[in-house]
Amino acid sequence: MGLSGRELDSFVRWPRLHPLRLHRTRPAMLQKIGHDIWIVDGACVSFYGFPYPTRCVIVRLKGGGLWVWSPTKLTEELRAIVQDLGPVEHLVSPNKIHYLFLAEWADAFPGAKVWGPASTIAKCPELEFEKALTETPPLDWADEIDQVWMQGSPALDEVVFHHRSSATTILADLSENFSDAFLREHWKPWARWIARRWKIVEGWGYAPLEWRLSFIFRKPARAAKGRILDWPTEQVVMAHGEWQSSDGQAFLQ
Repeated sequence: MGLSGRELDSFVRWPRLHPLRLHRTRPAMLQKIGHDIWIVDGACVSFYGFPYPTRCVIVRLKGGGLWVWSPTKLTEELRAIVQDLGPVEHLVSPNKIHYLFLAEWADAFPGAKVWGPASTIAKCPELEFEKALTETPPLDWADEIDQVWMQGSPALDEVVFHHRSSATTILADLSENFSDAFLREHWKPWARWIARRWKIVEGWGYAPLEWRLSFIFRKPARAAKGRILDWPTEQVVMAHGEWQSSDGQAFLQ
């Protein structure tokens, strides 16, 4: 059996599929959200003319190395901050949309392994990747970070992560959760109307409508959803919008 229309509307949250361009810069903002886990709020990017906020997650693994998810624009300030945290060992792209700054991080930290699903690897032939990410975490972080390979849409797949010690689930584009303040500052009135109609705003946190409608293979999506909901989630961090510092399990339902 597949996901019902209501289940799709309430859980399956997808991004768009076109290249991002830098919209404006601002100082990198590092925030600790648990033991050995931080988020970085970076520059906005322009996506079809819509300004999108960006966010990176940094985890310090037990060996001291850093696991960097969806790297944001690498400024000199951010580079110094990251180097103070530890050596960068892993650069992780969760899906083929989140690749924009991988190359500059790989250049800055040549000892880091670069990871992504097969779709990201195909999108970035200039980079040297490790084995494609799927359902099973690599041994490099299997004891600390779980992952689920969300499939079911022909447009995009995504690897979702869960940092065990902080009970944080990490979504790239399975949720867009824009605040009213952000939309009023960056989006035109007609665009804000679309955001509310598509429920990609606080209080809903869905994906854009075209992605929810793109699920034609529902069985793998249902299975991935179940595994994600089995995680004891307290916090939910997404790449675009207001992250959830509590009641994470309720947010994912």
